[in-house]
Amino acid sequence: MDIKNILVAGEYEELFQKQLTNEESQHFRFIPVDEITLEDLSWAEAYIGSKPCPGFNPSNLKWVHSFNAGVNNFLEIDGWKENTLLTRTFCSFGERISEYCLSYVLRDLQFHKYFKEKQSQKEWAPKTPKMVKDLTIVIFGSGEIGQEVAKTFDQFGAKVYGVSQSGKQKDFFKEVTKTTSSGPLLTLADWIISTLPLTKETNKLFDNELFSNFNGAAFINVGRGATVDEKALIEGLNAGKIRYAVLDVLTTEPLPDDSTLWLRDDIIITPHISAVTDLNEAISYFFDTLRKIEKNEKLLNQVDFSKGY
Repeated sequence: MDIKNILVAGEYEELFQKQLTNEESQHFRFIPVDEITLEDLSWAEAYIGSKPCPGFNPSNLKWVHSFNAGVNNFLEIDGWKENTLLTRTFCSFGERISEYCLSYVLRDLQFHKYFKEKQSQKEWAPKTPKMVKDLTIVIFGSGEIGQEVAKTFDQFGAKVYGVSQSGKQKDFFKEVTKTTSSGPLLTLADWIISTLPLTKETNKLFDNELFSNFNGAAFINVGRGATVDEKALIEGLNAGKIRYAVLDVLTTEPLPDDSTLWLRDDIIITPHISAVTDLNEAISYFFDTLRKIEKNEKLLNQVDFSKGY
């Protein structure tokens, strides 16, 4: 694919210039996302950024590249042509998310909260920590990020199972089950982790019916907030189906001040930081993708429009 005019939506020029070489034949425009004009969009053959600009129309573009792993904000816009290429960024997202999940599992197994409370009470109260190897962990999503999370817990000896739409077997999972038949598996889980993207199929997938299969498991969501029905989550916590929840993504971000999620002792909230994009790394990944496009090489980060990821 021959691409000459590339519009970069955001104030990234200085970082891009550090990685540009004399080999590139493209022309770049670096414009803050809210200042992009219709003329800029008409000029561009490729659009690069974290989100669509006002008036974004993919119909005239050959290629759109997102600096994020999730691309639902682009897919929500009409006008995509069959031959328009949409790619996303992977970078070290899987490693970052794996470490995030591992940190909260270890926090629980090592009784950090319990020992901190005993310290404040000046009480010497031994309690034997548990080990990861004794856990059963179910991961929703068996793509690149899900596999990286599975790899991390597999290396510690945990029993790791996957859940996906297809049920296709993947590395680092003892078994991958279809979403529609995951109920019995969830009853066995100590931890259930969602790495799911937001699609029509995953929107509010975690509802009352799905949570009813939890048997006291802890829940981590590092996928997309809207995959969880937050009312159903609260009901699951109240009923003891869910032991507690770690939420890095919420349906509405930032989370409104009046949300009841803030004040619950059985919910930990972090502000969407489990896989923060390192811009230098993301820009390097963009140039790798550009070179592959120029050489007509296979792209591992190309979005399948029928799947939404």
